[in-house]
Amino acid sequence: MNNVLQLVWLIPVLPLLGFLINGLGRKHLSKGLSGLIGSGTVLGSLVISILVFLSVKNGNTPVIHYFDFINAGSLKIGFDFQVDQLSSLFLLIITGVGFLIHVYSTSYMHEEEPKDFAKYFAYLNLFVFSMLLLVMGANYVIMFIGWEGVGLCSYLLIGFWFRNNNYNNAAKKAFVMNRIGDLGFLLAVFWLINKTGTTDFQGVFAGISKLTTTDITGITLLLFVGATGKSAQIPLYTWLPDAMAGPTPVSALIHAATMVTAGIYMIARSNILYSMAPVTQAVVAIVGLSTAILAATIALRQNDIKKVLAYSTVSQLGYMFLGLGVGAYTGAVFHVMTHAFFKALLFLGAGSVIHAMSGEQDMRNMGGLKKYMGITHLTFLLGCLAIAGMPPFAGFFSKDEILAAVYAKNPVLWGIGVAGAMMTAFYMFRLYAMTFLGKFRGTHEQEHHLHESPMAITIPLMVLTLLSVVGGWVGIPEALMKGGHHFAEFLAPVFAQSDAITVKHTMTHSTEYMLMIVSVSLALVTLVYAWMKFSKYEKTDKEETGIGKVLENKWYVDELYQTMITRPIQFMSKYFNEVLERKGIDGFVNGVGKAVNYGSRQVRLLQSGQVGAYVLLMVLGILVLFIIQLFL
Repeated sequence: MNNVLQLVWLIPVLPLLGFLINGLGRKHLSKGLSGLIGSGTVLGSLVISILVFLSVKNGNTPVIHYFDFINAGSLKIGFDFQVDQLSSLFLLIITGVGFLIHVYSTSYMHEEEPKDFAKYFAYLNLFVFSMLLLVMGANYVIMFIGWEGVGLCSYLLIGFWFRNNNYNNAAKKAFVMNRIGDLGFLLAVFWLINKTGTTDFQGVFAGISKLTTTDITGITLLLFVGATGKSAQIPLYTWLPDAMAGPTPVSALIHAATMVTAGIYMIARSNILYSMAPVTQAVVAIVGLSTAILAATIALRQNDIKKVLAYSTVSQLGYMFLGLGVGAYTGAVFHVMTHAFFKALLFLGAGSVIHAMSGEQDMRNMGGLKKYMGITHLTFLLGCLAIAGMPPFAGFFSKDEILAAVYAKNPVLWGIGVAGAMMTAFYMFRLYAMTFLGKFRGTHEQEHHLHESPMAITIPLMVLTLLSVVGGWVGIPEALMKGGHHFAEFLAPVFAQSDAITVKHTMTHSTEYMLMIVSVSLALVTLVYAWMKFSKYEKTDKEETGIGKVLENKWYVDELYQTMITRPIQFMSKYFNEVLERKGIDGFVNGVGKAVNYGSRQVRLLQSGQVGAYVLLMVLGILVLFIIQLFL
């Protein structure tokens, strides 16, 4: 092992140290020191991650064993890290984007009290640590520890402003819905242990012959249940839009660099299992595409700037799962990377707008911000072009790679996917036009305070803009540049066995050109239409009607869940509490006490102190004994 790989353990440990220092010393640290510790530890992890990435490029891909985590009979689970192409790439995404969000937070959260400021950075550091542990683990158990860690941190950060009970409810919703998915993950791990005797990735994949087709299908479906919770897919997606209750940098971290990418990573890591489970792959593809379309339709009519971006994330995650479902593992991971760049940019840009608007998030009360916020406007515009899939921005290359793979598998799914891409272009430029173009529609006081954000906010925006523009150039398809897809070449060893199993459909370059032209042209048309329609938007009190109202109310899915799941559970819990717990169990326990109390009061009357009463009782006792003796 070379010297760089000996430092791998520091990558997660540094943010963990930041969590401990800021968390334990929150009452004694200044804001500047808290921000420096929080950001500096993640920067240290980023530097080591870059060195590890370069080492992996040179062919160093070890599994590093530190100690035995579980050693019970024949079951041995080590605390091991797997350093390969996939994990090293995710390390760069998590630490790189995570560091920029930490720097951004030093300014965005400056109004918090010093102890709350330190607590916030402690939670951010713990979030990064958990995600790093998730992607570095060499077995499903270590991955699961990180998996649960990001779930905990999402709860802590979504409900960070806990004095608002709505934020607490959003945090609880995220936590509970993720626990539903996590049960599927846990059952899959138990199934693997039962059948293969190990949870190590290499051991599971090497012993795959021990698994029947039913085993593989069952395990992969259960793992996918976990992924639907963590990565917000149907039916466990409704927690993610509500997660906007947390501070905006938290939204950026959840949506871009940590939690929601966990499900994609887990399936990509388990690619061999999924390639041998065609039924599961079909389920993944259909659920992914359905989620992409459903979330895109909802985003069309949302007016909260963060809610639009939230449903956009759900939709883009659907495209990633669609790619995984058709065997385009490289394309899905590629979209994870590019999405991390432009979605972090868009969320942080939205935060810059909200910061300037004194907390306002309704786009109907914005407009005309272009002339007040030049840097935020330009970076946001480029981010919108990237997510809309316009060439040569990053989103174009990753999105079209997924759509091309889908076309090769099923042209009907491709057509639906293109429709989703058109909606993406529409709702993003509706958001852009309503926010930055036209006349200002807010209050005079808001307009008086409009200003560009400080450098701690704008510099991360500019860095992310650069990545959103050029980040896709590492994956230029063969049709456009021979040998230009360095991204696929880098990840090839991770997906080599799956590629050997999966039937690849060849596609001519002319077909690829046609697919690109069609998808880009249709997205461009909807982009221009949205720009023209909403650049002169006028605020109105007229309520949405028909399908517009349905979309504004998110297809009433939350209300459906409330009616079919939440309320019946609350009713049953109230029934069990009243009937079984209070009247049954509690009634029995209290009844025993009351019976003893009553009996003791009655027996006490026998101790009257009168000799005549005692003689009478003695005679009665003798008679009872005589009768018993007579009959026995």
